Amino acid sequence: MFRFVDLFAGIGGFRIACEKNGGQCVFSSEWDKQARKTYLANFGHLPSGDIADINVNDIPNHELITAGFPCQPFSRIGKKEGFNHVTQGNAFFEIVRILEHHQTKMILLENVQTILSHDEGNTFQTILSKLVDQLGYQVFYKTLDSSDFGLPQKRKRVYIVGFLQEVYGEHIEFTWPAINRTKHFINEFIETHPTGYNITHHLQQNYLFKKNDGLPQVVDKTTKVFVRTLSASYYKIQRQTGTFIRDGDTGIRRFSKNECLSIMGFPMDFIVPVSRAQMYKQFGNSVTVPVVQKIVAQMLKVKPIYKNV
Repeated sequence: MFRFVDLFAGIGGFRIACEKNGGQCVFSSEWDKQARKTYLANFGHLPSGDIADINVNDIPNHELITAGFPCQPFSRIGKKEGFNHVTQGNAFFEIVRILEHHQTKMILLENVQTILSHDEGNTFQTILSKLVDQLGYQVFYKTLDSSDFGLPQKRKRVYIVGFLQEVYGEHIEFTWPAINRTKHFINEFIETHPTGYNITHHLQQNYLFKKNDGLPQVVDKTTKVFVRTLSASYYKIQRQTGTFIRDGDTGIRRFSKNECLSIMGFPMDFIVPVSRAQMYKQFGNSVTVPVVQKIVAQMLKVKPIYKNV
């Protein structure tokens, strides 16, 4: 059993993955009120609020910190403000503050792929410098696609794994999880006529299919493809980035709750106590559980060499 801290917890994707590996969550933090509501409904625990207000002494001892720190400042869809973002740009440095105090043995961070190239690579170099030079971690990072881990979604994210060298030594052998040989496509998970997800004929004619350019992506039970990345703005029915289902009373609908659970790798009994708009936002901001679960399993194979630390 290992203890972990769930920062920028969202709706608990990291928590589910860690618990599947035998972990115990000893602290969580999430500022979004709607995400906190979902987290409470599923784990019986209300996360602490804004990470900036957390006293590091209030965080219990732990072996691992997980954090999918806000990706909007680095996303290709957003303004790409990065560390200059007024409310979210300093999120990473709050993680640094906690790591520095607790000397946490292992870290697992996640963010969008564009963080690697943001500000001509300077943003990511700052992250590496803080973790390696200031805090003393050996760091591994890689872009992984959820479609390689049994999910029917193309979702590339950068994962950053770190081991404190004071505990694990200078020559750490960490191996990224192997990809699944068997692929699963969206047609395996599509429901038949779930209620409440229809897109009106008016919106279809005047927006979704106003151009004959092959957009948006439309799938059904015969479509053997990966869907596009589920974004937090999916509720806005964006034609260029969205995937929609050929089904329902109007012929086209959005993803159902169960389809969202499937493409994000959440358990089917996961409780969604919020509006549909919030549901899409929360899943779009989450991590895909199977990917994180396999990364954590690989991290736990790395054993400390200094037993007295």
